[in-house]
Amino acid sequence: MNTQWKTNRRELLKLAGGTLAGLMTVPNMAWSADGDTLRLRIDADLQVLDPKSMIGGLDEIILRCTQISLIRFGDTREGNKTMNWGAEKIEWTSPLTIAFTLRDGLKWTNGFGPVTAEDVKFSYERIAGSDSAWAYQFEKLDHVEVIDARSGIIHLKQPFKPIWVISLPYYGGHIVCKAAVEKVGGSYTTELPAQCGPFLFDKWEQNQKITLIANPDWNGEKSDFSKIEIYIVQDDQAAQLAYEADAFDFTRLAVSAAKQVKAAMPKGAKLIEAQSTRYAWLTINMNSPQLSDLRVRQAIQYAYDGDAVLQGAYDGLTVRAAGVVQPGTNFAREKNHIATRDVEKAKALLAEAGIKDLKLNLVALTDSTTQTIAQIIQSNLGEAGITVEIQPTEDAAYWALGDKTKGDAYKTLELVLMNFAGGIDPTENLLWFRPDQIGIYNWSFFDSKEFEDLYQQGLVEQDDAKRKTIFNRMEDLMEDSGCFIFICFEPYLAIHDDNLQPVILADGHPNPTMFKKV
Repeated sequence: MNTQWKTNRRELLKLAGGTLAGLMTVPNMAWSADGDTLRLRIDADLQVLDPKSMIGGLDEIILRCTQISLIRFGDTREGNKTMNWGAEKIEWTSPLTIAFTLRDGLKWTNGFGPVTAEDVKFSYERIAGSDSAWAYQFEKLDHVEVIDARSGIIHLKQPFKPIWVISLPYYGGHIVCKAAVEKVGGSYTTELPAQCGPFLFDKWEQNQKITLIANPDWNGEKSDFSKIEIYIVQDDQAAQLAYEADAFDFTRLAVSAAKQVKAAMPKGAKLIEAQSTRYAWLTINMNSPQLSDLRVRQAIQYAYDGDAVLQGAYDGLTVRAAGVVQPGTNFAREKNHIATRDVEKAKALLAEAGIKDLKLNLVALTDSTTQTIAQIIQSNLGEAGITVEIQPTEDAAYWALGDKTKGDAYKTLELVLMNFAGGIDPTENLLWFRPDQIGIYNWSFFDSKEFEDLYQQGLVEQDDAKRKTIFNRMEDLMEDSGCFIFICFEPYLAIHDDNLQPVILADGHPNPTMFKKV
């Protein structure tokens, strides 16, 4: 079916396309919104808004708007510069201490009064040493000393310079109101007990839309917008059509759309193409009975065709990863140990292991890029005699699969396509494969004492050359375990109205509070 439309920002569009027509049924879809409303598209709904137990993605984007951190990042395309945010003043006073003073006038909603240094202490110390996925961000935290209502000192156990980019700007670094959190029992999920940011959480239409409105009590830098509408559209192709039909002002696109969009750029639009810190890999679960033999896991590594994936799923816009540290950086590993496909070697390893008619399940998210990768891997492994059944899985169900609190299914996962929003320091990308992450985010059951020892060394080592050696050895251990195939760092592709200046952070997600009108 051919669907025709006009990209006229003033007309209500009548479309025959099924997916786009479905989007039009979303309540309160702002097809002609102009002026003070910023409309963004995100690919998955929120899950938890407590910084201690948040998942990431939209959770983090909302907290960037409704809470504060001591410092914040600028655009990743401009070097990830940090700047004061909740802090009026913040500085290293020794290798083990950071002194801060909060901005005056920061005020919690719901009558909880001013933001205090006690709130900072509570926010950081409740995460440090806990079972939070973000506890690593405060692993070297000793305590926060409260000097007065607005001032304090962060004390570290050991020198840890990456705290400035790992811990303080976002994720676990979001400050919460101690009194409000304690009033609701110490934790919360989707209802913020107190907010302090440029915007307030106004409305949530599950799997459809989030609305944020300007905070009238905010005394900091004002946004160019009085309202933010965030639309949840999982499918990249549907989102692209909806953008061209004026459903939103900004959306990330599938990398495979690059050539098409460049050839027919919508009127009044700009394209963002950038390097990304988001890394993708295939996890191979050594705890599965079918994959307990290293030779079987290595057979999968040899059968994998990296060039086919890069061309088929990423249109040749990126290169094969040699680990989880971003290529082109000072810490990147030069190459994989198994860098070239060898189907005969894969067959020989299976024969040596006494394996015939191996059938494996491959879990993959439902977006078009991930499904394309899954289909290529299915074909690759098929040539080596391994039958792969693809299990497309929606976002919420997907993240429960490797969660040990949801039952024992995580123990017998076989193959899973995964991608994470990466960080600036290599430790942010390597930490998820530590032994204590098994049943959390380490879905391969990779369990290496040497890896953990090296991780701890990498946290405190100050010499970059020595850190590179540490990180590259950790990636060697990952690959040699047979539990991983490093795919790539995904290119970042987004489209936005040309009267908008977006700000994209290192994790690949936008910071709506910093978007500007131009």
